[in-house]
Amino acid sequence: MATTDMWAWRDQAWMGLDLVGFDVEAVDGGIGKVDEATHDVGAAYVVVDTGPWIFGRKVLLPAGVIETVDVDDGKVFVNRTKDDIKGSPELDENTYRDETYRGDVGRYYTTRTGTTADERARL
Repeated sequence: MATTDMWAWRDQAWMGLDLVGFDVEAVDGGIGKVDEATHDVGAAYVVVDTGPWIFGRKVLLPAGVIETVDVDDGKVFVNRTKDDIKGSPELDENTYRDETYRGDVGRYYTTRTGTTADERARL
């Protein structure tokens, strides 16, 4: 996935959804809840509050790592592992909306291949 695609929603129908409060599931299990979501064209992301999983740390996930959204169950499924997310750049509450920070995050996630829903089904 190209870095520019990393910040776009895979399904345009998700752009109108309020994802705040949705559970977030990595390929290998739950990682927290959506704390914030943006729908900015070319800069869409979710901020996930990981709670006690990684000591209350918040992480920024580009919209492009979201594989699917289950509105009925209130879940967002991402195509990265817990370790990928745990090793992501530290969320800085003062700069996470800046293009430079998003560039660092985009490059980080671009180096991880992720998995598709079909690949997850085989795990």
